[in-house]
Amino acid sequence: MTPQDAVRRLKSLDSETELLEHSLAILAWDEETNMPRRAVEERSEQMGYLQGILHNKLVTAEFEDLFAAAGADDANPLGDPTLPTLDRAFLRAVHRRYSHETRLPEELVTEFVRQTSKATAVWREARTENNFPKFAPHLKTLVELTRKKADCLGYQDHPYDALIDEYEPWMKTSEIRSIFEPLAEKLSSLVARIKSVPQVRTDFLDARFDVAKQEEFGRYLLEQLHYPLDRGRLDVSAHPFTTTLGFDDVRITTRYKEDLLMSSIMGTIHETGHALYELGFPEELRGSLLATGTSLGIHESQSRTWENIVGRSRAFWQVHLDPLKRLFPSQLGEVSVDEFYRAVNKVEPSLIRIEADEVTYSLHIVLRFELELRLISGDLAVEDAPAAWNDKMEELLGIRPDSDANGIMQDTHWASGLMGYFPTYALGNLYGAQFTKTMRRDIPNLEAEIASGNLQVILDWLRSHIHVHGASLTAGELCEKVTGESLNPRYFSDYLEAKFGAIYNL
Repeated sequence: MTPQDAVRRLKSLDSETELLEHSLAILAWDEETNMPRRAVEERSEQMGYLQGILHNKLVTAEFEDLFAAAGADDANPLGDPTLPTLDRAFLRAVHRRYSHETRLPEELVTEFVRQTSKATAVWREARTENNFPKFAPHLKTLVELTRKKADCLGYQDHPYDALIDEYEPWMKTSEIRSIFEPLAEKLSSLVARIKSVPQVRTDFLDARFDVAKQEEFGRYLLEQLHYPLDRGRLDVSAHPFTTTLGFDDVRITTRYKEDLLMSSIMGTIHETGHALYELGFPEELRGSLLATGTSLGIHESQSRTWENIVGRSRAFWQVHLDPLKRLFPSQLGEVSVDEFYRAVNKVEPSLIRIEADEVTYSLHIVLRFELELRLISGDLAVEDAPAAWNDKMEELLGIRPDSDANGIMQDTHWASGLMGYFPTYALGNLYGAQFTKTMRRDIPNLEAEIASGNLQVILDWLRSHIHVHGASLTAGELCEKVTGESLNPRYFSDYLEAKFGAIYNL
């Protein structure tokens, strides 16, 4: 068998696994949006069963022979150097996935899916009831299963290395610490300086905003952001998310609250950013595991670029505030663009991560990162986690949760078994600022384009510089290719200093 023949067979096997993964995604999407409450038990069995089939397909012995024929191994996952560049990138991705899956026993994989399905349903009820003890046994089970997973995957320095590697490949816990510690210091310093000056006016956002009209504006935003509704849809869920059910089926959700207008607006823009990335992969990657983001940090860079760098810019609201005013004339009719711009960029420590401002947001991630490290290492018992959460929130943000629903139970991630995921949110801020610095160099009149309503120019740049590569490059390789250097947190710090220094006259 030639290397070319081996790659063709690997692509055929990969297309089968993609179909299974998308089928599982449909079940998960339905569970979050439409599934009847009493269907939880059978749904967990359905998902566990399909996950077991998928796992077996990913660890079939045929892969070993195909990798050998293609010249791919641990030392050289890219395979035979005569293969086309994209095929070598595909080989590296398939080899990495195979190495990961073969380390996980099938019973652990299926049990993990069953428990996360149950835990997610219980978390939803427990959060509504503000009842952490109801959720705690499920979280304890998931922490134990996650430790087993880390042990199976293997690590050198810290079990958390095995977990972060699932979402941000090749990054280590020590690297994240080296980034987060100075970042937290700079953010805390900026927050302190902002606290020392008069706060911006936001009283007009404290009104009630009809949910149906919020939804109407959300759909207006989808059109402005060029999210194609013939390749996706917008629904409501307890926690906003994006999911890929197929190359031409990438769905998003948001949530609406009458007293939190900007939550639905920014949540919709954020998830649209994720979806535009998933919808932007080129045709030659269709049906392949390369048709996905290179890492979750890069994925988050796309959503947070649209949400914050674009969606919270003055230029954006120059053109989109009037359509919002037409829906809410009594609440916003007399508000100027400058007043609205400052209001949507208000910096004030808050309890809820997804409603946090740009400056304090990453401090929420530092909190979760540090608690995850302690839970996984065994230094923190699940029963003591709410108090630890509250103490860390007070230390980093100067506020204390009024309930577990607004504290440790606010996110769905732990119920979904996603420990190691949270750091990618802050990394996304850093990547996004660095990419945008290059975008501004390439499009010198970027602000004027945004102010004219031309968001296509941004999408085109992202498509040609980031989306086009899918997962064929690592995050580090992509960052180097796009910006000419490795990840540099300074760009994010400089961006925040310039933006909020001007807003608050620091």
